[in-house]
Amino acid sequence: MPSYKTILVAIKDLDARTMPAVRKAAQLAKSQGATLELFHALSDTILVDALEAKRISLKDFEAERLAAALKRLETLAKRLRKHDIEVTCAAEWDYPPAEAIVRRAMRIKADLIVAERHATRHVAGWMLAYTDWELLRNAPCAVLLVKVAKPYHRPVILTAIDPFHAHEKPARLDAALLAASGSVAESLKGKLHVVHCVPPSTMVATGWASGPVVVDAGRGTKALTRAKQALAAEVARHPLPSHKLAVLEGAAREAVPQAARQLKASLVVMGAVSRAGLKRLLIGNTAEAILDALTCDVLIIKPGRFQSKVARRGRGAQLIALPNAMTG
Repeated sequence: MPSYKTILVAIKDLDARTMPAVRKAAQLAKSQGATLELFHALSDTILVDALEAKRISLKDFEAERLAAALKRLETLAKRLRKHDIEVTCAAEWDYPPAEAIVRRAMRIKADLIVAERHATRHVAGWMLAYTDWELLRNAPCAVLLVKVAKPYHRPVILTAIDPFHAHEKPARLDAALLAASGSVAESLKGKLHVVHCVPPSTMVATGWASGPVVVDAGRGTKALTRAKQALAAEVARHPLPSHKLAVLEGAAREAVPQAARQLKASLVVMGAVSRAGLKRLLIGNTAEAILDALTCDVLIIKPGRFQSKVARRGRGAQLIALPNAMTG
């Protein structure tokens, strides 16, 4: 069963009191024998006029900030190395943050990016911000988005697949989902649950003069039986650790988050798919709704042939110079 070899941890705030992404990435690296890289993108806007006022050159300012970031990263790395984890550190002036992370991942050929969910103004604190979506869409490899600070301890891992491969979803993506979830479950000594969602056998139609009407979808028990058989047959084709199967009746955007809550899942494994006629990878409306609704960590798996469209060359520092004040 494949495992991760090079894990990139994107650290947004070097002065944060806790760093769940670092801790969880270290757990994975230790359990799978992976190399860990701690990475920080220096994406702040530099005001040229402020540098002139402080009488410091742009080159010296960049060098000082870079050295300070690397020093902080090295402090974190030393703690991790005590646990026999191979750790490297890197910091670069580059922006926007999501692209900087993607570029670094491509440079070191990372097969997993671990990042914490960015702060957002959404009412629900677990919802994803713009930077998160850009990272998920453009990353060249799998992305583990950390939403919960609690470290993994025999985690419950839930993965949703489609044994019928509907909605243009390739069979090889389901194989990748099962391989990833099985590998993580085995290395972290977790419990694996594999689910498939089917439409409800009955639905309520509204707008009738006589009130709501329950409409039979026409399949009912037969559809559920067929779905269970297909799920079992698909999973049987792949070497997995001990696991449980379930067919969830209902819309995926509601059924998957509900199942994750009921099972107290620590991690949900999902796939990102391409849309026909579009060159850019999309997460999809249903998957986006699920990702925002989940209150646990999410591991997003990419199609095997996916290639990121992010330019490999970095942008460097982001500079702004204030226009000279006009005199009358």
